[in-house]
Amino acid sequence: MMKQTKRITALMLALAMLFVLAACTGNDDTADTTGGSEKTTVSVAALMGPTGVGMSKLMDDDANGTSANDYDFTVATSPDQIVAAISNATDPLDIAACPINLASTLYKKTNGAIQIAAINTLGVLYILENGNTVNSISDLKGKTLYATGQGSTPEYILNYILKANGLTPGEDVTINYVAEHAELATMIATGKVDLAMLPEPNVTSARVQNSDLRIALDMTGEWGKATLLSGDGESELVQGCIIVRREFAENNSEALAAFLEEYKASVDYVNSNEEDASVLCETYGIIPKAAVAKMAIPNCNITFVEGAEMKALAQSNLQILFDAAPSSIGGAMPADDFYYGC
Repeated sequence: MMKQTKRITALMLALAMLFVLAACTGNDDTADTTGGSEKTTVSVAALMGPTGVGMSKLMDDDANGTSANDYDFTVATSPDQIVAAISNATDPLDIAACPINLASTLYKKTNGAIQIAAINTLGVLYILENGNTVNSISDLKGKTLYATGQGSTPEYILNYILKANGLTPGEDVTINYVAEHAELATMIATGKVDLAMLPEPNVTSARVQNSDLRIALDMTGEWGKATLLSGDGESELVQGCIIVRREFAENNSEALAAFLEEYKASVDYVNSNEEDASVLCETYGIIPKAAVAKMAIPNCNITFVEGAEMKALAQSNLQILFDAAPSSIGGAMPADDFYYGC
């Protein structure tokens, strides 16, 4: 009788143990299922100004908890901040919006650890005039033009366009460079200078101060004409892009695909809802004032281009910048593995 009781007790203990194990296994399965549905945390940086404008709706979706990923957004005030953040060895950024030449420079600097995933901004440069004497590039001959961006892409873009039109920078056109966009915007708004090349949203800021200012030349359109005149083949001016760390792209392909899909939707929203998007730009610190953002967005050429078209556009722009100043893109043209998804 004692032996039978021991057997029953042992059997009950065994069954109890199996129940506990099954319960634990069940909890693990539930945790796995829940974990699988949890959002991926993605750190993203956007620059103040045009290259960050397309991100504004996605930032709002994330704040409202409706985005596919859980985004940790940062709005940088200068490209140098993005360089430092994405190069951080301990906690690097995953994705960033930045100038296209910086993307190439980072690719070189990090030995290929950075890729370009999409083009997000075409040209944002315009020549403003106090008056009505300039209506073509040839009209700049003999004039003094003030500009910003000496030693960087605005200077190379301007020089390329002038040379394509038979004008020698510094000889046929006197170019005086000013350090800050805001300073030059004030100079032309107050009539201290007659001609100035500025990027958005500084173009709009100047025109808000002085409604008589006119956009004399759209440098994006002039770039397209210049590429034909120079025999480089018709190409659009590209100034901003989306970059991603290669390691993140390889280990989080679904999260990256979700980001690109959401980013494209954000860009479409911004371009279709300028008034609402302008409020978001102010809310998230991309452009300080909604009124300025509303006027600037149509001239910011916010876009989304990926795949083969992205690669072709980026390569044509980078080649022209390389020919002007190799150091502007990191000293060499990036290899094919620079282009994500191509």
